[in-house]
Amino acid sequence: MFTGEYEHVIDAKQRLAIPAELRSQLDPKRHGEGFYVVMGQNDALWVWPERTFESMAGALEGSLLQGEEMMEYEEMLFSQAAKVEFDKSGRIRLPERVIKLGRLGQQVVVLGVKDHLELRDREEWEARRQDKLAQQREIMARARRAWQEQQRKRNGEASA
Repeated sequence: MFTGEYEHVIDAKQRLAIPAELRSQLDPKRHGEGFYVVMGQNDALWVWPERTFESMAGALEGSLLQGEEMMEYEEMLFSQAAKVEFDKSGRIRLPERVIKLGRLGQQVVVLGVKDHLELRDREEWEARRQDKLAQQREIMARARRAWQEQQRKRNGEASA
């Protein structure tokens, strides 16, 4: 599980050091040797361990006759994805198109978000974080209600 917030810099060669604390959690057998970087649903770049992303992609394969929404989703997700690998110094090189897509400046924040990492421009993240901290009580209450509803459904299905 990835957690934490780390300030880093994208260097002139478009490389970003992945924090050692996060790299130490990666198991090449379980996670693979690299990452996939994609645009997330919250306007941040999401960085998925290679095997996790590939497993999720495999789960999308259901039918050759997919709905239009699924086709649009896959078109956007996979066409914008970039596979990146570590160099000897624990850095990944972000393609220019990915940097532009994520609206990243040179100063970035790497966030550990459970099963993936997120990359955000440092100034944008600071403003967003302050806004979220002001709403923390409501965010936590909504999450708790959603979790309780999920548990009720699960318990109802189990007893049916």
